[in-house]
Amino acid sequence: MAVQPPSTPQQRLLRRMFDAAIASAQPALCVPPHLPSPSSLGTGRLVVIGAGKASAAMARAVEDHWHGPLSGLVVTRYGHAVPCQRIEIVEAAHPVPDAAGMAAAQRMLELVAGLCEDDLVLCLISGGGSALLPLPLPGITLAMKQQVNRALLQSGATIAEMNCLRRHLSAIKGGRLALACHPARVLTLLLSDVPGDAPTDIASGPTVGDVTTCADALDIVRRHGIVLPPAVREVLESGQGESPRPGHPHLARSEVRMVATPQMALKAAAEVARQAGYTPYILGDALEGEARDMGRVLGGMALQVAERQQPFAAPCVLLSGGETTVTVRGDGRGGRNVECLLSMALALQGHPRIHALAGDTDGVDGQEEIAGAQLTPTTLQRALALGIRPADALARNDGHGFFGALGDAVVTGPTLTNVNDFRAIVIDAP
Repeated sequence: MAVQPPSTPQQRLLRRMFDAAIASAQPALCVPPHLPSPSSLGTGRLVVIGAGKASAAMARAVEDHWHGPLSGLVVTRYGHAVPCQRIEIVEAAHPVPDAAGMAAAQRMLELVAGLCEDDLVLCLISGGGSALLPLPLPGITLAMKQQVNRALLQSGATIAEMNCLRRHLSAIKGGRLALACHPARVLTLLLSDVPGDAPTDIASGPTVGDVTTCADALDIVRRHGIVLPPAVREVLESGQGESPRPGHPHLARSEVRMVATPQMALKAAAEVARQAGYTPYILGDALEGEARDMGRVLGGMALQVAERQQPFAAPCVLLSGGETTVTVRGDGRGGRNVECLLSMALALQGHPRIHALAGDTDGVDGQEEIAGAQLTPTTLQRALALGIRPADALARNDGHGFFGALGDAVVTGPTLTNVNDFRAIVIDAP
């Protein structure tokens, strides 16, 4: 896969905005202001736990700014580890969980068992934590959870729907981790990667009460036609999978703080656009829906701005975040951001004054180690010259193959943060 450096001013601006969004959510910047002081613990201990693609970087930020004794364990995605001295870092699989993640989740529960009221558990949670803590309820095996995860990833279910089902199959998510910490205090620092920043949906809410039920999970299964192993269905239908509700007495000492969000990242990108002479407009930080539908709608909006100067006047930048979904029907390499961008390309038909970028702020779009891609006025023309039919690539869910062949992929490597998808459309004046 060829990856070309951005060559036009618009492409360079798009990449600077994406980089600014990622930089604004770096744990080294956003975690330290939310740490308690060592003196606030009194005689208690600080125990650090966590999960997610950014959890190791969050742990490093804690170590760098905490001058008292501490210990702990966090689990992150393979390739996302950051060296720490006092907090153990474990790597595991994402998005389909593995045995390393299950073992780490079990050890985490053991680590917080037996704490006293004066102790403080600092829980570092970011996107990806749900797959990295795959500890199933009794009667469910890891293989069953892997089967359910694969089905969810191809179903078109939203992240809220996925995490609802995951919570009701888990021995650690949906508030159960906080229950295990009782009677110690729990302070959870969250990097949000979900539309709306709902704590219960970030890594499936291991330290917060759950408003959903097993009946809700079964409804999601029916709507998306997900085939469950019999043992999994039994856990849901019997009610064994019910998780602790908000207001549970053992959750009373659990506090949640949001340290980075998609909105913060979009505002950082907007400032870069403003400095470059473009008026930025944030369309929303929680846009959801099928990726190809999102691309078609955003493309239509961009055309209205470019040709009609409505509802905004060019030059401007349209920014948006959220998390789209892909219902997999083809045999391509997937990726919701590249699917959105490819659909947008078909809507724009090579408009000469519109450029765009779509990428995941964690550096991984779908299951590829590729953040996303850029769209230029020549995208469709160059594809056709290579014998690539854009509509066929979209039908096959092969956005990564399409943009990779053009050299327009955006590769960041592990960014060590995660504040959801980032989309930017640069529209030049007539």
